[in-house]
Amino acid sequence: MLPLTVHRYGSPVAPPLVLVHGLTDAGTAWPDLVRHWGDRWDVHAPDLRGHGRSPRFTAEELVAAPDVLLGDVVRLVGTLPAPAVLVGHSLGGLLALRAALACPDRVAALVLEDPARPSGDVPDPVFVAGQEQFLDSLGDLPAAVRRMVDEVRWSRAEAEAWAACKPLVDRAYVRHGLWLGDPAWEELFEALRVPTLLVVPPDAPMAPGALVNDLVRRVVVPGAGHCVRRDQSDLYHEAVDAFLAEVAPTRA
Repeated sequence: MLPLTVHRYGSPVAPPLVLVHGLTDAGTAWPDLVRHWGDRWDVHAPDLRGHGRSPRFTAEELVAAPDVLLGDVVRLVGTLPAPAVLVGHSLGGLLALRAALACPDRVAALVLEDPARPSGDVPDPVFVAGQEQFLDSLGDLPAAVRRMVDEVRWSRAEAEAWAACKPLVDRAYVRHGLWLGDPAWEELFEALRVPTLLVVPPDAPMAPGALVNDLVRRVVVPGAGHCVRRDQSDLYHEAVDAFLAEVAPTRA
């Protein structure tokens, strides 16, 4: 299996942190977060398989896409010199959560930004069609950037990085591999054995219900949508920095 493209930021002598991006993004789509943290972390930001500059899915891999994506993340975490903080958004949040369950000794803490709720082993044709239409609509990337800056109020750096990822998405994955596997959800959070921060918007239909795991904290960020860190960056940074300073005080 060909290795992923992994972007490096921060300081190579700092503790390791892995950024796991969402669907149609890439490891380059974290500019404001990388800038905010500076050299506090040794940041590893992979392009997930089928995204960015990483390998495309083979036909054999597409029939097991959720397992392939998880295996990629677990292998990356296993190469790091110390247990890493995993920060994931949407699809990346689900993968980070599953990776923490698969190899808890390699994960120091989790930050999950509105993680994607799995829905079983069958692609949703409506969702797949919507993703295809969304990607097709971004033919004029400068116009898309202007729209995100003017209407959604993202920073220009975030909007430009977000848009630049879209032409690099493996359409075969979108058409044939876009399912998330085992629909277990609340059970995954209850099984976690690492400190976890769940960061969600007020309207968060994918978020888990009530949880009793003392290691899992939930922060609801007002005025945010699915991309919490882009919609309300100051509030996101405030919550995440406080969490990491507490659970990993020598790191944040």
